[in-house]
Amino acid sequence: MDALGYRKKIGIVMPSTNTSVQPESDDLRVPGVTNHVARIAIQERPLSSEQAFMEHVASMKAGIGEAIDRVMTCGPDHLIMGVALEAFWGGVKQAESLIRELEERSGVGVSMGSNAMSAALTAFGAKRIGVLTPHQPRGDAMVRLYFEEAGFEVINLKGLKCQSPRLIAHTTAAEIRAGLREVDGENIDALVQVGTNLAGGAVCAEAERWLEKPVLSINVVSYWHALRAVGIEDRKPGFGRILEEF
Repeated sequence: MDALGYRKKIGIVMPSTNTSVQPESDDLRVPGVTNHVARIAIQERPLSSEQAFMEHVASMKAGIGEAIDRVMTCGPDHLIMGVALEAFWGGVKQAESLIRELEERSGVGVSMGSNAMSAALTAFGAKRIGVLTPHQPRGDAMVRLYFEEAGFEVINLKGLKCQSPRLIAHTTAAEIRAGLREVDGENIDALVQVGTNLAGGAVCAEAERWLEKPVLSINVVSYWHALRAVGIEDRKPGFGRILEEF
């Protein structure tokens, strides 16, 4: 039995430029559960052109398998795929196909932002959503496509158009708060923040108090989904209703 991960070990795959998934996931650990990361090597580059954006997407997809192979050498019980774009790309069928592919390669269950967020929205009974992303328009279109195919109505969506992978993490709490207010509305059941390098966990938990509705951050929801998938039912206060109520 692992001395520290004596309940479960969670493997997390993320882009090399990402500085938010690891610390946010570590904040969510519960006793006896440990996190173990592997990084997909990608370039830090401007994403202002369509070509650069698509090359960025391709490089992430190409590196996922090797990153999984590396992290699996420590024997995790479950994987979190901390790459938001790939999780939503191509809609529901492609996302489900990717999950099957990653589960076959790793031999364990996989939580992605897409299937985790769908499960969280379903838990709250939310149908009409507002979505905040760090993406360029092509990425926003993929996020919208996934949620609409999954049965949700995307009322509002705002992409922050962050200029590079690393700079996503430079988005301030004030900017995230402003974005959440912009995509909110009286006819919206829940707000969704995607983009795993967008450090929205604390801001979204805070926003639930003043918006009086679920505000779901992708890294928090992915970790919640992973814990529940391996039978860890601990409630974790302070990080949003999803970890406190479900």
